Amino acid sequence: MDNPYQRKKRWKYLLLFFAVIIAGSSLLYTQYLVKNIAKSERKSAQVWAQAMKQVFKTVDEDHLNFVFLVRDSLLVPAIITDEKGDFKFSRGLDTTKTFIELPPEPGIDNKKAPVYDIKYFENELAIMKAQHEPIKIKMDIPGLGETFWFVYYKESLLLSQLRVFPYIQLTIIAIFLGVAYSAFSSERKSEQNQVWVGLAKETAHQLGTPISSLLAWIELLKDKFNAEEDPLIAEMANDVKRLEVVADRFSKIGSKPVLDAHSVYEVVNDFVNYFRVRVTDKITFEVRGDRYLKAGINVPLFDWVIENLLKNAVNAIEGKGSIKVDIVASKARNQVYIDVTDSGKGIPRSKFVTVFRPGYTTRKRGWGLGLSLTKRMVENYHNGQIFVKDSEVGKGTTFRIVLRSIEE
Repeated sequence: MDNPYQRKKRWKYLLLFFAVIIAGSSLLYTQYLVKNIAKSERKSAQVWAQAMKQVFKTVDEDHLNFVFLVRDSLLVPAIITDEKGDFKFSRGLDTTKTFIELPPEPGIDNKKAPVYDIKYFENELAIMKAQHEPIKIKMDIPGLGETFWFVYYKESLLLSQLRVFPYIQLTIIAIFLGVAYSAFSSERKSEQNQVWVGLAKETAHQLGTPISSLLAWIELLKDKFNAEEDPLIAEMANDVKRLEVVADRFSKIGSKPVLDAHSVYEVVNDFVNYFRVRVTDKITFEVRGDRYLKAGINVPLFDWVIENLLKNAVNAIEGKGSIKVDIVASKARNQVYIDVTDSGKGIPRSKFVTVFRPGYTTRKRGWGLGLSLTKRMVENYHNGQIFVKDSEVGKGTTFRIVLRSIEE
């Protein structure tokens, strides 16, 4: 049976697939329109080119007027050059840049005829060459003989805008969807947090009465059977006190915990000593490190962190193995590293991030909340970090907790 995270992931991929289909369809349809408009503009340019050719052949005035009418019907900018690339005619260019006035020659009271601005024409011609293949027309000009001219034309503003419009449209849609998704996700997370906080506080409240009763019953057992030193009753008392700690944890959820300076080694070692007698003796525990390293810790919540990691390690071992906790300092970064290493079945590298997500579990009866809560308690409540430092399938896993060290 799929867990909620996997179903959610499948839905995301499905929605992404449909989004890609919609975006692709939009792009394909736009490209279809662009091709049709481009073909239409090329046909217009070909008609204009033939009209220019007829100008040099037509003698009849009525026919010539018709040719001029066809020639002037082209809506896109165009330039005609000869075989050498020299400018012959133009159409639809910027009239303020098309020609430049040359100053008169010194000592002569006349002006030279205006000529075309070479730099402007070269820039426009380069753009046209990059956009379309030229239209080649054969010319037979009296006095010049047979030659070839080349008609270059520029795509219309409409066509240029149509090329970029779908990308602008898709970008705007993507930004809108991203903002909407973030808003809904934030709202949903806020609602979920409120539900979890309410449930946690109610659980702590409900646990309070039976825990108090159990403590009273233990004291009565000690008095009735004169069993102050009885180890079984002592362990019962430890477990009831543990329930008190659990209830205290739940009552603190949703509020900012107080962090005090504690020896990291002592906090971790105390909980490991409590935990080791409650699991099989086939698993060995070892805590190593500097006893004097201190960090800001809320002990009930941090015990919960260590408990989740140890339980996760025990489940991964599934039999005989070892769990080691190494506590080291990084003086350069002013940090304390807590590495929890087990000899269990390991985690695939592709799941290093996934294991911290709510709902992810490899056990049939698991809720998939342990590591998710651990990450929240480390990052949100202790201002630290937790991640999978290293893992190899079949050999084991190392989780690393990073806390800010406190110098005294």
